Amino acid sequence: MLQTPVKPIRWLRLAILLVSLLAISFGLVFLFQKLLTPIRPALVRFDWLAYLVAFGIQLLSNLTIVAPVPVASAIMISIATEWNPFMVALAASLGGTLGELSGYFAGYLGEKLAIDESTPGYSRIRGWMNRWGPWAIAFLAFQPVLPFDIGGLIAGAARMPLWKFLPALFLGKFPKYLILSYFGVGLGLVRFFNW
Repeated sequence: MLQTPVKPIRWLRLAILLVSLLAISFGLVFLFQKLLTPIRPALVRFDWLAYLVAFGIQLLSNLTIVAPVPVASAIMISIATEWNPFMVALAASLGGTLGELSGYFAGYLGEKLAIDESTPGYSRIRGWMNRWGPWAIAFLAFQPVLPFDIGGLIAGAARMPLWKFLPALFLGKFPKYLILSYFGVGLGLVRFFNW
């Protein structure tokens, strides 16, 4: 009896999911840009509100556990096309870092109840954290493929000190959001020049 290889199908599904999330995110960025166009002159007076929205949307989206939310990234990118992308990334990183505390505390308080050791990727991420500690947290927060929530749950269950967890998390999220923000500025230029 012939068996089909499992790994190529898993990678194909992951690739399809990633491409779908990217397509949804790009579509939402352009939709939000169209919605902002008529009210753009009135929004100039409310710069602080844009940064507060970037903070709040990332806080709320990172409070969820294992739920990819392309809407939050699309809103952040849309805000970055109109306001200072550095400040947008800073506000979003602070909100995202605070939002990830939900996973950390779920792991901390729930210990073995929060995450099952048979969860895909658990042993690999646990090994990274045992070997590299906070640097593993920074890497997981920076990369866009693996869900960070598992890292937060494991860090909490492993009793990683909060004073190590939060800076490492911010160190990973800030460059990622900075890249996304400036990528949004690039998208705005493409739209402006009709490319």
